[in-house]
Formats: sequence, C-alpha cells, structure tokens
Amino acid sequence: MPTTALLLGASGLIGSQLLNMLQSDPRITHIYAPSRHPLANIGDKVINPVGSDVQILLDTLTEPVDVAFCCLGTTQKTAGSREAFRFADITLPVHGGKTARRLGASHYLVVSALGANAKSWVFYNKTKGQMEQALIAQNWPHLTIARPSMLIGKRDTPRTPELLAAPLFHLLPGKWKAIPARDVAYVLWQEAFSPSASSVDIIESDQLRKKASSL
Repeated sequence: MPTTALLLGASGLIGSQLLNMLQSDPRITHIYAPSRHPLANIGDKVINPVGSDVQILLDTLTEPVDVAFCCLGTTQKTAGSREAFRFADITLPVHGGKTARRLGASHYLVVSALGANAKSWVFYNKTKGQMEQALIAQNWPHLTIARPSMLIGKRDTPRTPELLAAPLFHLLPGKWKAIPARDVAYVLWQEAFSPSASSVDIIESDQLRKKASSL
C-alpha cells in the first residue's frame, strides 16, 4: 500500500540513516522532511520545507500523511540553554505529533533515550520522560518509542562527551551497551509497517539491538 511519511530530524545521526531507508522503500511515495537547513542528497520522493522555525514549517503542511517519525535530539550544550533544549526535545516532538495526527497519521515512531523518566532528577532523562508522557497523552492508535543507549555513528559535529564515554559503553552489558544509529533507524523503518498490537510500544536499547539483528 502506498505510504506517505513525515520525518522530523532528517539531518541527524539516526534521521539521516532513516531518510535513506525510506527513500529506498518502494512502499513510500512521499516523505515530508521539514528542516532548518536544506537536506543534501535527496531524491524526488522528498519534500523539504526549509526555515529557521521547524514548528512554523509543520503548521504549513496540509497534505495527508500515513506515518510519522521523530528523530530529533540534542544536548543542552548544543542547544545553548535548558529552555532551548526543552524546545528541541519536548516542544518540537510533541508539536510534530499533533501535526501528524492533524494530517491523518495513525502511527508515530519517536526516538527517546535510555533512562527516560519524567520523575528523574537528571534533567536530560526527565526531559525525555516528559516528552514521552506528552506523546502518550495524544492517544495515538500506534505510538512506538525507541530508547537507545549511547549511539554509535559519525556525526557532522562530534560530541566530546560521547567520544570520551564511547569505549566504556562498548563494554557495558544489556541495554546499556552502545548501539549503532543505523540499527535504531532500521528498527523504526521496519516497525512502521508492522506495529505492535499495543497502542504504546516502548523498545529499550537491548531490544532494539535484538530486533535489528533478527530482521
């Protein structure tokens, strides 16, 4: 069945991998991928509205979509402040969900993080948990939340803490072990066409790795 997708975060570590997978999938006919800067190496399937405020770009979308993905994510250091971080990691993913529902999507697949917990004393984990709670409150027919551990992959702008911690996370067991960004993207791509029977499906990092190896 022909499918139209909405993708937020298409220029990021996971999002860029997912964009390539969606472009290669004959079931996907169009991909709406709003971004602050023009996306590189995109094909005819991709519609790439560009502007400084992605929230405003989302409000301009009117064409129906079937499935939506959100791979947005940053750090407080990169964002510049807690307020900017919360905008990127809560406001935009939640607004993306509202937009996708407005456009008719029945499945939203979102990248969160290992340890997401709205009651956590760790600001990063608390923010991710609050984002998850807000999306669950949208009452999606299907909501898939991926919680990867530290991501492995080449970023355009390397994150120093990740570079320093990567050797340790390669050695950790279970869901704490670092995971390739491509594996996360691959699972999201596959889950989009075979959603869980549950309306809310939270996939921890070790489960992401297992699913990626079995698909």
